[in-house]
Amino acid sequence: MLDREQLAAFLMTVRTVDGMTPRVLTAVESVPRRLFVPQDAKDAYCDKVFPIDCGQSMPGARHAVRLVAALKIAPEHRVLEVGTGSGYITALMAKLCVQVLTLDRYQTLLTKAQDRLKSCGISNVTYLKEDGRTGYPDQAPFDRIVVHGSFEMLPRNFVEQISSQGILLCALGDPSHVQRVVRHQRLGSRFEEETLFHARLQPLETGVASYL
Repeated sequence: MLDREQLAAFLMTVRTVDGMTPRVLTAVESVPRRLFVPQDAKDAYCDKVFPIDCGQSMPGARHAVRLVAALKIAPEHRVLEVGTGSGYITALMAKLCVQVLTLDRYQTLLTKAQDRLKSCGISNVTYLKEDGRTGYPDQAPFDRIVVHGSFEMLPRNFVEQISSQGILLCALGDPSHVQRVVRHQRLGSRFEEETLFHARLQPLETGVASYL
């Protein structure tokens, strides 16, 4: 009952988020965030960063939903996600598109995310153990790419993996400072860039974890 009340209050606060649509709101309603946050979390929908396994963290609910809304995902889209984390954003995107390919350097995170999404009845996600710093050219192009990490400048290898009219969402800027979360949309041979909000994200780590 408490989770339902917190969800209802949360949905009221995100209705005016950039790119918010009834489809995104329905996805948020259908994915129980309680499955993804630590068991002792009092409010699954608070805008608090939660620690997860492997020394990683998951963003607050509002940040997660803003990212998903900003991607403007359509039912026919294929999405590449770099950084599976808890799998919450993965689940929201999977509710909106035909396929998600999600990469993480930690097998523990991939396995737990897969279990959570399976319990939600989500089966259109492929999970791969990769560091993701070069995207995933073997299955490019993608209609949407979201990177849960920062770059000092836009990496060309990701640009080359975006389809026509596709969108790349990532954080740009000095890793020691707050960065801009930027939406890049491919329009023919050029990219249109729009700063959405600011965040503090770490650069992607090199390689995959050996033991986790």
